[in-house]
Amino acid sequence: MSQDRLKMQLTSLERKLKLLITAYDAATDEIQQLRVEKAELKGLLKTKEDNLVNFQNQIKIGKIVESIDVGGDSSELKERIDEYIREIDRCIEHLTK
Repeated sequence: MSQDRLKMQLTSLERKLKLLITAYDAATDEIQQLRVEKAELKGLLKTKEDNLVNFQNQIKIGKIVESIDVGGDSSELKERIDEYIREIDRCIEHLTK
């Protein structure tokens, strides 16, 4: 009788072990999927942050353009705009480093 009981316990243990392995495999798969999703979301967040910075720069440029006194001659205005563009290029270069 003791052997039958031992066999039942062994069978039960094997069944529980298979369930545990199945649960472990499912959890491992889910972790991998979540890692992929996390990487995708990080990329999306980076893109959104870059877009936000670009929009903020456009707003700043718009404010600069509005503040420019257009009372002078056009060559002076062109020179000032060129200087602003050079300054923006330097800022962009600095930010990309």
